[in-house]
Order: sequence, then structure tokens, then C-alpha cells
Amino acid sequence: MSSKSKKAECIKVVVRCRPLNQKEISGNHESIVKMDIKVGQVEIRNPKSTTEPARQFTFDSIYDWNSTQSDIFVETFQGLLDSVLSGFNGTIFAYGQTGTGKTFTMEGKRSDAELRGAIPRSFEHIYKHIARTTDQQYLVRASYLEIYQEQIRDLLSKDQNKRLELRERPDTGVYVKDLLSFVTKSVKEIEHVMNVGNQNRSVGSTNMNEHSSRSHAIFVITVECSEDGVDGKNHIRVGKLNLVDLAGSERQAKSGASGERLKEATKINLSLSALGNVISALVGGTSHIPYRDSKLTRLLEDSLGGNAKTVMVANIGPASYNFDETLTTLRYANRAKNIQNKPKINEDPKDALLREFQEEIAKLKASLEKRGKGGGGGKSKKTRSKRRGADGKYEEVDDDDDVEESGSTEDLPEEQRARLEEDKNRILQDKNIAQEEKQKLLQEAEQKLSQIKKEEAKKAELGAKIQAMQSKLLVGGRTIQDHTTEQEKELERKKKQLAEQRKLERKMQQELMQREESTNVAQDSYSSLRQEVDDKTKKLKKIYSKMLQVKTEIDDMRLENTKEREKLELMQMEMTRELKFKTTIIENFVPNADLKKLEDRLVYDEESETYSIRPISLNNK
Repeated sequence: MSSKSKKAECIKVVVRCRPLNQKEISGNHESIVKMDIKVGQVEIRNPKSTTEPARQFTFDSIYDWNSTQSDIFVETFQGLLDSVLSGFNGTIFAYGQTGTGKTFTMEGKRSDAELRGAIPRSFEHIYKHIARTTDQQYLVRASYLEIYQEQIRDLLSKDQNKRLELRERPDTGVYVKDLLSFVTKSVKEIEHVMNVGNQNRSVGSTNMNEHSSRSHAIFVITVECSEDGVDGKNHIRVGKLNLVDLAGSERQAKSGASGERLKEATKINLSLSALGNVISALVGGTSHIPYRDSKLTRLLEDSLGGNAKTVMVANIGPASYNFDETLTTLRYANRAKNIQNKPKINEDPKDALLREFQEEIAKLKASLEKRGKGGGGGKSKKTRSKRRGADGKYEEVDDDDDVEESGSTEDLPEEQRARLEEDKNRILQDKNIAQEEKQKLLQEAEQKLSQIKKEEAKKAELGAKIQAMQSKLLVGGRTIQDHTTEQEKELERKKKQLAEQRKLERKMQQELMQREESTNVAQDSYSSLRQEVDDKTKKLKKIYSKMLQVKTEIDDMRLENTKEREKLELMQMEMTRELKFKTTIIENFVPNADLKKLEDRLVYDEESETYSIRPISLNNK
């Protein structure tokens, strides 16, 4: 697969904060989050300490409780979608505590045009783009999977009990074996695919969220585009968009999870912990990145440190009782913005479905043309039938002597049918022919008519196949009905310009703040001693506040590392205890000969990184 490489770029990280909900307001919880949208800065304070300085985090973009779904889509997601339509891989995923609005950001409320989330807006954007293009063919297909308790399930499969496996290929990377994909020709069709999948998703109620996602869901859109290049050859670009709705991290004490819900929460937290470890490893520059620790991180391997363009939305809640969870989310997001990917265009891949469709359509057209010409080669196929001559006797004649070799033969079957019907009627009406001869002639005529009918049925079938396959290929301005007006195009262009202007302003503000902080005090000049004292006092306060923040951050990291070390030590103790227990059983109860047989039957699976025991074959007995 040839591809155009691009320079490394950091993944884009944005933060979105929801408003206080009714339950938090009733519980008298205060808001501890402040957001400076112009600078892209989030400030969070510890409600349990009045002396502790507020923590500050700066991101590419931030969105407070007044932001709209349209704002975040135009400013953050639209550019990524344009890249996917150009042949890049892209990923959008929402991360955060349960109940912070991840599913709202990704899906929103479909019945309300203003509240629709990233996924339905992405559908519209893709098909609008295709409608506006010319001289290009598109093929769009969709897949939908769920990771529930570390098991992968195809949400579009009829058998919801079937579990799928991860596989890896050198050319395409990690993929899900036997995952279904459906070709979609419009927004309505792709929405139907998603609605079918959503009905099979695992959701449940907890104290934190009435409709909590109990699984990670990934909706995959593959867009294949075919067009002629400057070299005169046809080229195909394939872009893949992963829309990821992660289950939220949660604490059992707050969520009230028990039984099956507790088991789900444990698996969710383990996979999110693995995601956090991958982020930390990528930022820390370690040689080993633990992608294989969970199914989620393996599927997101290209999105985190790979060849995709990635946007991460960190969803947070402003309530005081969620301070620890909000701070953890902001820290993860702050680390993630330093991850570097190397996006590349996927050009002329070997497994492009669009190429297969084009080749199959060309073959069917060639077959149809060949049948239309009666066998191809420019010569008409001669058929012979018996006709009554001027002397009253029947003789064999060519049915198509009057058709030129290079002439059109499209109406030939109809002419043959008409002649055969005419001969058949003539035979029936002729009383001078013996009954036996008449039956023979009629039988021959019927056979020829039957052959013509079969040929016409085959041609009709080929024509239907061509039409069905061509209907799946989208051509801009011709096959898509939901055309957009010039006014809509202009409005979108203006929105994009406005979003770019806001980004530029935010970047300039951040650069100005950094410049002010790094300005050398010795270079400043003052008109009076009072002015110098005031200015230096102001700067000293800023530096002191920053020093306290860094000190608090160091203490937090130290505490976090201590907890992590204690958790690992406890895990190591449990594993050592279990190992000793099993070793004691083997040494005392399993004979050496049987132990040797078991060891010989052990097989290691590199894909799943697990051992299994081969079944005993009859030949070895």
C-alpha cells in the first residue's frame, strides 16, 4: 500500500465541561471549575482546602456549559473529517468520568437539530461533501462494535452471543476478524445502521447516571474515493474514521454498583487504566508501550502514537464532590496532548472494496456486451431454422443472413423470436406436413424459443447486477438527493473562517502569556521606583503562585505513585501466594511423568499472549 507520509503532529485535546445537574444542585454542591475560553485555560480548586492554590491546565480548545454542539463540531471535528475524506485515518473519542456527557458529545439528541452530537453531524458532513464533488466515485461503509467486559461483540450481527477476535496484519495493522460492514448510500441509511447497533448496546442505571454506558463502543466509517490522477491512471484513497464512545470511569462508593454492575465497572476501570498507562508510556518516551494490556488500547493503537489524526474530548463535571475524578481526567488530557502521531494518506490499498466493485462492474458489462453481440468477436452468431420454400418443401436456412457482421445486434433476439413464432404458426397451419414431421419441427422451434428466453433472462440478470453495484457507488452531484444550496456552502465557509480566527486568537493569547512569564526582569525599564516595586511584586506573586502549583502537583504525583506502588506490591504478593499454592499442588499431587506430558502439550498464543493445552489426539495414545 503506497502512502504519503506527513510530519509528526500532536493529537488534539479539548476539554468540555457540563453544567451542574439537578441532583448536584439539590445536594448543595458548588462549582469548582473555572474556564477561560479565550486563553483555553481550565482552573480547578480543591473544595477541601482554602490555602491550596488552584490547578491550571491549558488545552487546544475548551468548551464550557454555554457551548453548543455546533461550536465544538465546526471548531474541533470538521477539520478531522475533511482529512478522512482526503484519505487519512482519523479518530474522535470522548474520555472522562461516568455522567460527564461523553455520549451527549458523541451522539447528542438526534430528534433536535441543535442538540445532535459529533456522530450524526459527521454523517451529514460526509454525504454533503460527496454531493459537492465532481469526477469522483465514493463507496461508504459502516461497522459497529462493542467492548463489553473485555469481549468484542459485533452490534450489527444477528448472533449477539458471538464473540470476535483481534488479529493483526503487517499492512493494515490490528483488525477485528469477521466484523460485518454495510455499504451505505445516504445519511438515512447510515443512521439506520447505527440505530440497529444502539439497540444491542449494553447500558444500565447507576447512582451517577441513569443511562450509563456499560461498554466501550466504536462506530467505524470507511470512505473510499476513486479519481483519475495527473498520470492519467485511476487512484483510490481510503480514509477510516473511528467514532469512539468510551464507558466512564467510576468509583463503586459513588455509583452504588453491585453484582453485575460492579463486575462491569471493574472491567471498565481496568481498560481505562490500561489506556492511561499507554498515554503515560507514550509521553514518557519508554521503549515498551503496553497496547496489549486491553482490547481497547489494541484497537486504538493507530490513534495513539500511530498513523491517524486524533481528537480527544475530555469531559468533566464541575461539582465539588467530583474533584478527584475531574482532576484525574484533566491530568490524563494534559499528558495526552503531548502524544505525537505520524498521519499518512492511505493511497491505492490492496484491499479497497471500491476497486473490487469497479472491476466486477467492468466484467459484468463486458459479459453483457458479449451476450448482446451473440458471442462476441464482432460476428453475429448464426442460427438455423427450417422454412417452407416456394416449392412447398421445408429447408434449413440461416436466421440472420441479413445481419451484417459489424452491424448492431441489440434487437437480434427479438427478431429471432418473431421469426420463430411466425414459423411455428406456419407449421401449425400447414396441413400438407405429416404429423410426426410437424411435431419435430414444433419441438425444434420451442427449443430455440426457450434458448432465446434463457438468454434474455441472463442479460436481464446481468443488467440488474450492474445496476445494484453501481447504486452503491456515489458520484457527487448525481446520485445523492440531499443537495445543499450555495447559501449553505457559504454559511459553512464563514463558520469555518470564524472558528479558525478564534483558534488563532487563542494561540496568540497563550503565546503572549508565555512571553510575559519568561520576560527578563532586568530588561524592564520603569519611570519611578513605585512602578518598579508594584510591577515586580505582581510578577513575584505570579511566580510564587506558580511555584505552589508545581509543589502541589509534585505532592500529588508522589501520592499517586505511592498508591500505584502499593497496588502493584499487593498484586505481586497475591500472585506470588497463588504461584506457591499451585506449585505445592503440582509437586505433591502430580506425578513427574504426567507433568512432562502436560508441558509437551502447552501451546503459547502470541496474539492473545496466553497459554493453552492441546487436546490429546488418538494417535498419541
